[in-house]
Amino acid sequence: MAKVSIYLNFMGNTEEAFNFYKSVFNTEFIGPVIRNKDFPAPEGMPAFSEEDKKKIMHVCLPILGGVSIMGTDMLESMGHKLVVGNNTTINLEPDSKEETDRLYNLLSEAATECAPMSQQFWGYWGVCLDKFGIRWMFNFPNQQ
Repeated sequence: MAKVSIYLNFMGNTEEAFNFYKSVFNTEFIGPVIRNKDFPAPEGMPAFSEEDKKKIMHVCLPILGGVSIMGTDMLESMGHKLVVGNNTTINLEPDSKEETDRLYNLLSEAATECAPMSQQFWGYWGVCLDKFGIRWMFNFPNQQ
């Protein structure tokens, strides 16, 4: 079933923020809290520092009406800078790879700051900042 969620970026305080949100919404995390140390650095990338290994790669928390918020720590060591505009992303998880491509292709027309659709260890993924300045993330999880 297709889902929509909101992805939040933080500069090192994702865990603190999500523990706060967990108490506000009185819900539990969906799945494990994944840290950078839980996976090797991508091929061609330098290894994570000990500090970066402790940071959050992914966390998911249901809030209201079937909507979840997800979050990650941006890494200064990788040149990430948190600014209004890259701190919030609408995450789309369509029902098929074809629908994922269709949505990406339409929303990325005249878009900037695009990461083309590509296969990642968790699934098929891409991002774009559309022509209106809204950041969209596309995820089609690997099929079991």
